[in-house]
Amino acid sequence: MADSFTTTNRFFDNKHYPRGFSRHGDFTIKEAQLLERFGYAFNELDAGKRQPVTEEEQLFVAVCHGEREPVTEQEKVWAKYLARTRRPKKFHTLSGGKPQADAVEDYTDSDD
Repeated sequence: MADSFTTTNRFFDNKHYPRGFSRHGDFTIKEAQLLERFGYAFNELDAGKRQPVTEEEQLFVAVCHGEREPVTEQEKVWAKYLARTRRPKKFHTLSGGKPQADAVEDYTDSDD
């Protein structure tokens, strides 16, 4: 991994983890360190803003595209991060049910 995922930028996600990855409780200390150190490169590879240089990066991109299951620590932590941040939000209503359509009743006299 010496030549893979090189970047000088730290990765932060102030939207989902405003106090940092390690303080939220979703990630272990090691996973949080991997995200902070290499997350910027992970994100660029995932978004296609950066081309994979090493075989490890090519395999990582294949995981991002759903072509293979995550195997390495880097692939697993990125998959875990995506599962926590890109999942659809659950929608809750106050009534707890679907709106009911009003039934139209026929009040005309049939005696006419």
